[in-house]
Amino acid sequence: MSEPITVIKNDHTGEEVWRYDGVVVERAPSYVVLDAHFDREDMDLGYVTFRRNDRFRETFYADRWYSVFEIYDVEDGDLKGWYCNFSHPAVIENRRVSADDLALDLFVYPDGHTLVLDEDEFEELGLSDPVRAAVLAALEELQARVAAKQPPFEQIG
Repeated sequence: MSEPITVIKNDHTGEEVWRYDGVVVERAPSYVVLDAHFDREDMDLGYVTFRRNDRFRETFYADRWYSVFEIYDVEDGDLKGWYCNFSHPAVIENRRVSADDLALDLFVYPDGHTLVLDEDEFEELGLSDPVRAAVLAALEELQARVAAKQPPFEQIG
């Protein structure tokens, strides 16, 4: 039986913001995988466009400084790539996932090309040194996985 869940992100002021509703397709103590659809206006990243109703699976981790979207085209079902959103490790509860959004994202294309987004906004957040170091270490980890041709959504260790 599928379990509906709501994704909440805290903005830079700490205010909770609803992001989307999804359905749990896999749950473990340290992560939860949700199935959902992109419900915003089209978003052009230059190399690829996210379109309304594109399907995605997002993995939230309770102990890692990122979550990972696996994105599929609404028309042909092809994998568009992986969108890695950097945030405080998620609080995974029964019917919701919550994390602070840190305004740094990495997009990984199926051919291995990567694009880092929101770098300027990330710099302006004024994060504490430990948080900044943790996020940048997570970014390096993901980029190393891409270089080794390991999709970033695979379970690590």
